[in-house]
Amino acid sequence: MNEIQVNQEGIKDGLTPSQIVEKLDSYIIGQQKAKRFVAVALRNRQRRLKLPEEIRDEVAPKNILMIGPTGVGKTEIARRLAKLCGAPFLKVEATKYTEVGYVGRDVESMVRDLMAVGFNMVKAEMQEKLKEKCAPMVEEDLLDLLLPGSSGKKPNFENKNSGKPNVHVLGNIFGENSPIQGSLIQIDVPKNATGAEREISSETKSAEQQEQKSDENMNSTREKFRQLLREGKLEDRTVEITVYSQPNMSMGMLGSGNIEDLEQSISGIQEMLSGGRSKRKTVTVHEAREILLSQNLDKVVDKDKVAEEAKRRVEQSGIIFIDEIDKIATKGGEGGRQEVSREGVQRDILPIVEGCDVNTKWGVVNTTHILFIGAGAFSVSTPSDLIPELQGRFPLRVELEALKQCDFKRILTEPKNALIKQYKALLGTEGVTLEISEDAIDQMAFIAEDVNSHAENIGARRLHTIMETVLEDLSFDANNHCGETIVIDKAYVDERMKGVIQNQNLEKYIL
Repeated sequence: MNEIQVNQEGIKDGLTPSQIVEKLDSYIIGQQKAKRFVAVALRNRQRRLKLPEEIRDEVAPKNILMIGPTGVGKTEIARRLAKLCGAPFLKVEATKYTEVGYVGRDVESMVRDLMAVGFNMVKAEMQEKLKEKCAPMVEEDLLDLLLPGSSGKKPNFENKNSGKPNVHVLGNIFGENSPIQGSLIQIDVPKNATGAEREISSETKSAEQQEQKSDENMNSTREKFRQLLREGKLEDRTVEITVYSQPNMSMGMLGSGNIEDLEQSISGIQEMLSGGRSKRKTVTVHEAREILLSQNLDKVVDKDKVAEEAKRRVEQSGIIFIDEIDKIATKGGEGGRQEVSREGVQRDILPIVEGCDVNTKWGVVNTTHILFIGAGAFSVSTPSDLIPELQGRFPLRVELEALKQCDFKRILTEPKNALIKQYKALLGTEGVTLEISEDAIDQMAFIAEDVNSHAENIGARRLHTIMETVLEDLSFDANNHCGETIVIDKAYVDERMKGVIQNQNLEKYIL
């Protein structure tokens, strides 16, 4: 497999469509057609960045509309795809947005949220590179907390003596942090001074020698503590530390009609005017190290460079997954207040998908080359119920297949995060060894398909319900079975699921 490289735009390169599908297969069972569509879409974004600049801007992303029932892997495909390409990714629900003028979130907030994701992603990468540089700074800060006043740092006063070698400025007589300045001056006594003056000079020299000796002792103690700190022998000692929180607000939120955004903005403005909040906390040295590392990394990271890189990644490789897009479609073009609002949301989303400039607190973001993936069950409405302009902005349509018994069986066992692997690991923490036979897996897969076909089809999420029902008693009493090996077979599954299936078959006869 080719080694993944990162090009100048910050996008990982080297994965072919077949390799992308292979990686998606590690987590998602079936849906090969959808995987091929998204793999080609991702590869085309990488190809576009290699084009000459005059052609590059003309190549628009091929937005995808996924159609299929819930639980078949639509969201998981998009999420795993974003992790593969290391791109800023955001999942939003179309139903939380409303037409301008109605109470609800502004559709432009999805771009602001995506920019926040990109900013945090780039910031984390830069901080990871600067951790070694900040390690000595954190160590010195920890020693200052353990031994206050041992740093040996002197106040930064100007020691100008106007060309007189016997005049020294000792410091501010009103205190180190006082806004009023007044210098304390020391005058060295010449050899021909009187006896009293010589006595004062001798006392001054004696005080300086004692201070120097005290500094040497403090430095020696500081070095001993430094060694203990590096050996990890002071990790449980408690220290008092000041924790600062930066004001969090965005001017773009003030234009939103959402009450929560407005409250957050007002709170952020108040914090900004007061210089942010700070509080004293008593923590262990281990916890203080993490806090100090975070504070020092915030100081050394160039926020402007982070914002610039994040903006480039969002514009060139950002992915927005709009779920439940079928809920804003108007069935058969029918009118009404609710339908008008839904159609208004579509009209508001249209310019963002088409390409426009959106103001964020990190700068103006252009959405022309952001990849949009829409998804919905379309059980009540159809894709043709969307306004024609929005339909045209999702040229690629892929229909995901409903899961069958063989798919459920593979979902239980094959993926890296398979449910059976999860439950074995969870019960293993209690000292219980869980073994699930082949016929038990077949039976649970059969029940999942059967229930989905008769009741609401919720796809692979049905397996969570089945596994919890089968293992409910064992999970509750796991601490009483420490050291035991529990075997789950078909009879065990039938016994636990019998009441659930019978009740479900009777539901249609109960008014």
